[in-house]
Amino acid sequence: MIDTHAHIYAKEFDHDRDEVVERAIEQGIEHILLPNIDLASIEPMLATEAAYPTICRSMMGLHPCDVKQDYQTTLNKMLAWFDKHPFIAVGEIGIDLYWDQTFKKEQEIAFISQMRWAKEKQLPVVIHTRDSMEETLQLVKQEQDGNLRGVFHCFGGSIEEAKAINDLGFHLGLGGVSTFKNGGMDKVIPHLDMDYVILETDCPYLAPVPHRGKRNEPSYTRLVLDRIVELTPYSAEEIDTITTRNAKHLFQL
Repeated sequence: MIDTHAHIYAKEFDHDRDEVVERAIEQGIEHILLPNIDLASIEPMLATEAAYPTICRSMMGLHPCDVKQDYQTTLNKMLAWFDKHPFIAVGEIGIDLYWDQTFKKEQEIAFISQMRWAKEKQLPVVIHTRDSMEETLQLVKQEQDGNLRGVFHCFGGSIEEAKAINDLGFHLGLGGVSTFKNGGMDKVIPHLDMDYVILETDCPYLAPVPHRGKRNEPSYTRLVLDRIVELTPYSAEEIDTITTRNAKHLFQL
């Protein structure tokens, strides 16, 4: 298995990061992919990758919730990092209108800029979308010239939205939300095209059942896989094989 979205560089893991990685390996996790958030997260993320070089791989991007007035300066600093370090994706980027819509326009401009970096550098994008599926799809469609690929991470949308995402050539990242009883994903997962599905945790957030409300970690990727198995005709081995293949292909691992 591959946890395609994990913030194990976060302070929540400072006291037991080694044990967290150990538990992931015991569960059969081959890679843990690290999305960047802002300028402050770059150093801990790269230090985490350096500590576990065969397992962890880093991305570079500006999270929509961290797009502020000075976003252009931040983007310039992030763009310069691509000349200093090999990143596997541009992420996590996107549109988030849940908490605050003050910088909606700036979020859109930052999102477009970073999608263009990805095309130029032939890297996938890792997209965060919250209360913004329509706006996000519209911008991805606008930028899709056949050279854009990536994943809508933490997918919790409808069958129609999943199809619209797949039609643009994009993957769906399934995580803890897939296990929530009132999340509605039990109605959606049986209809998904598994060739576009990858696994993730988004740890330390959104821990799957039965750990909901507690700190999430990469070893819980297995619980997401088990939930997909419950809802589809596939075996655990088949889901593991398919999602790992999808992730390796998307991120060129």
